[in-house]
Amino acid sequence: MIDDLIMMKKMDETRLKRIDKLTLAAAIALLPPIWAVLSPYIGVGTGAVALIVAGIYGTNGNKREDAVKITIGFLIGDLFSVVAMWLMENIPFSADINTYLALFVLGAAAVMIGETLPRYVFTPSLLCGWAIGLTVMGPLGTDGMGTLPLQIAAAMVAGVVYVGIVVDMFQKWLVRMITKKSV
Repeated sequence: MIDDLIMMKKMDETRLKRIDKLTLAAAIALLPPIWAVLSPYIGVGTGAVALIVAGIYGTNGNKREDAVKITIGFLIGDLFSVVAMWLMENIPFSADINTYLALFVLGAAAVMIGETLPRYVFTPSLLCGWAIGLTVMGPLGTDGMGTLPLQIAAAMVAGVVYVGIVVDMFQKWLVRMITKKSV
């Protein structure tokens, strides 16, 4: 009898995991491509940044209560990338020393900000936002970045709000619909 109950529970867990996996696949397949298609029409050529950002949001457990501090972290990181690029171009030493000094100072500042204000800033998103900005804009330099910092910021917000929160809500709704019908 107890063995039967354990086996039934394992079957239910396996079934729920399968439903969770399939509904997540459906939600990811359906919603993020809408952002990918529409973002260039609103002047955001860095739409893929939203997918990276949503990944960080998701690894934090899709906690909506952390969405604001995650977003703030990303936006500060975006700003840090602009500051880092300016410093690397304007410190009066060699390129390698300029890069080291800019990353040294801003890396320490990023951690100090995030860890001093954890209620308002999520340190991993700040560091990731900084890396995203440097990766996208670094090869262009400050003269070539144009509106990219704003485009990246828009994609970061879309990544947390739309690809993160909305996709999670949609996937949970799908799970509820499927499990309600099969009860």
